[in-house]
Amino acid sequence: MSEPTRVVLVDDHRVVRQGLRTYLESYPDLKIVGEASSGEEVLRRIELWLPDVVVMDLLMPGGIDGVEAIRRVRQLTPHTQIIALTSYTDDARVIAVLRAGAIGYVRKDAAPDVLLAAVRAAARGQSLLDPAIAGAVMQELGRGEKHEASLSVREQAVLRELALGHTNKQIAEKMVVSPETIKTHVGNILAKLHLSHRTQAVVYALKHGIISMDEIEL
Repeated sequence: MSEPTRVVLVDDHRVVRQGLRTYLESYPDLKIVGEASSGEEVLRRIELWLPDVVVMDLLMPGGIDGVEAIRRVRQLTPHTQIIALTSYTDDARVIAVLRAGAIGYVRKDAAPDVLLAAVRAAARGQSLLDPAIAGAVMQELGRGEKHEASLSVREQAVLRELALGHTNKQIAEKMVVSPETIKTHVGNILAKLHLSHRTQAVVYALKHGIISMDEIEL
């Protein structure tokens, strides 16, 4: 049996954290390993917790907001995936969150099973984008961007699998190559398309018709 997904909750409201903890820990495949009430606190303790997934509020007291906290967590523990959980859904904030490195964006008024699906998807390295914001995100990220670099046939195939949320290992098994080879392809793809992480690859693939909204996990 595999180890449960290690989750950290970041929200300045204790009652919110307690509700999230009670709900998520009712599932045996999830384990809450830490809580923080501010961006500063999560940054101080993230390397002790080493979570697989962080559920991060965006509006918190202190000098470090959720977007900046996401960026710094990704720098400190690159393997950690982050889900933004917030009541704010304006385009600029969503785009800032994705650019900072979040893999998912869930509204606080979403059904609990949406958050559960997002945490499980993030643990697998899969993106969860709210259908209500995906269109605006794709439009905004595409403004002024020119991706002149051409991808090889193999890179296009890898990009599609990457955008569908498959891990390097899963893609390698499907294409009968080593995970190291896929890692190299992914690095080349992100560099050629001027993307900084996998979530942006999902948005790019949606915008350019490489995958459809029906194919990704929402």
